[in-house]
Amino acid sequence: MTLKKNICVIFGNPVAQSKSPEMQMQFAKNSGIELEYLKVLAPLDDFSGSLYEWTQKGIIGANITIPFKEDVMRLCDELTEEASLAKAVNTIRVSKDGKIFGHNTDGIGLLRDITQVKGYDLYGKRVLILGAGGAVRGILKPLLDCQPTEVVITNRTLSRAEGLANEFSVFGAIKAMAWDELKGSFDLIINATSASLQATFPVLPKGVISRESVGYDLVYGSEPTSFMHYFQENGGGEVFDGLGMLIEQGVYAFEFWFGKKPAIDGVLEIFGRQ
Repeated sequence: MTLKKNICVIFGNPVAQSKSPEMQMQFAKNSGIELEYLKVLAPLDDFSGSLYEWTQKGIIGANITIPFKEDVMRLCDELTEEASLAKAVNTIRVSKDGKIFGHNTDGIGLLRDITQVKGYDLYGKRVLILGAGGAVRGILKPLLDCQPTEVVITNRTLSRAEGLANEFSVFGAIKAMAWDELKGSFDLIINATSASLQATFPVLPKGVISRESVGYDLVYGSEPTSFMHYFQENGGGEVFDGLGMLIEQGVYAFEFWFGKKPAIDGVLEIFGRQ
């Protein structure tokens, strides 16, 4: 069976919780483009088979979520710079001749949300990133492109933070520091750890958070995360969750498929926000 034009899917396992179909179809409605978007529960041991099946059916693109963001890389014919640096792919485009182009929109989505949607200028700012996992790789180059004075990565396992700092030092001023040795206040603090899903957030050294600090958690939910609570309880300023990043990375995925950025009218309501 060959599908009609403009079919996209999201591959994941699990995938039932994803709101990408509603979001992307709202983008399409806003853009005057007909789109059908489906959820695909790909088998953990045969992602490549699932991808092949759907490319044969004629999908024009897909989002890739946990746990397949790294698996899909080796199946792409070409990778964007964002995907190569992130070492992960969250969006693919399939050309008419079957070529698969891999992209990563997480980092550019985060920076679009911070700098354009929320209007926060990162130039000359001191930025702290908590965590050194896969999500951080994707945000470092776009972040450094905004020319902050300094980006500091901290992680419970310091060697992982040091590895990232060394790798990305060619793009700007970046270094690793041990969690307990952080000094001075930061203008922007980005939480990329899973600790915000726990009841309490690990203590940061005194003075790291100031009244002028802005906080950003890559995680989002129906309630404020433990990082958001901790940040404000310790004297921080504005703090945001990661819903804006999710929406904006979706904007860039849509642009990757259709060549135009969609308006986000009606999208916040999908997530129960106004």
